[in-house]
Amino acid sequence: MQPSFFNQQTFDFLNQLANNNNRPWFNERKPLYEDHVRSPALDFIEAMRPSIESLSPSFTAISKKTGGSLMRIYRDARFSKDKAPYKTNIGIQFRHVAGKDVHAPGFYLHISPQECFVGAGIWRPDSKALGKIREMISDSPNAWKQLTDNKTFKRLYTFSGDSLKTYPRGYAKDHPMINDLKRKDFIAIHPLSQEDIVSPNLVKIVHKRYKAANDLMDYLCNALELPY
Repeated sequence: MQPSFFNQQTFDFLNQLANNNNRPWFNERKPLYEDHVRSPALDFIEAMRPSIESLSPSFTAISKKTGGSLMRIYRDARFSKDKAPYKTNIGIQFRHVAGKDVHAPGFYLHISPQECFVGAGIWRPDSKALGKIREMISDSPNAWKQLTDNKTFKRLYTFSGDSLKTYPRGYAKDHPMINDLKRKDFIAIHPLSQEDIVSPNLVKIVHKRYKAANDLMDYLCNALELPY
């Protein structure tokens, strides 16, 4: 049987980091970070490459320490009251080749002691991209309803993220698709257990969940005039 990528030591390290979120503590334990967090994550990304390519040749699985699918552990605390320097989760994004950052369409995996989940969609698209998605939903509501009402998708996924408190400019407040048009994020998530994360079948588990979001990703790419 294939060995697991992650194990209990992964969660233990993330828990300890949450309780000791400072540079001296982290620097002393960098080998533990490498052994229990970064190296397993890079191995997982590499193992996911065929799965991602089978879903779409336009999405990438890049197992690099920096600039690839593994998100940085360092927080950008410049505009936050919380000045803790490190993230206490593992974030992995298999993003579209046209995307340069986390705001691109992508498949996502989140691992933390508090919650684990897969995600699919686009987080905080810029105003131009957001306008295109809203226009697509307004112009093609049936296609949007068909994918979001799909039994498998509906059973597995729930939309998450922020929405406007009022209706977006250019759309009537009684528009039949107003609840979706108000979204600022188009992210669907499905929870995973810690048992899933430490399972030797993690690649199969994640691939199956991503496959259920295929139509969503296709729709969003179409809205943004990107190949899927």
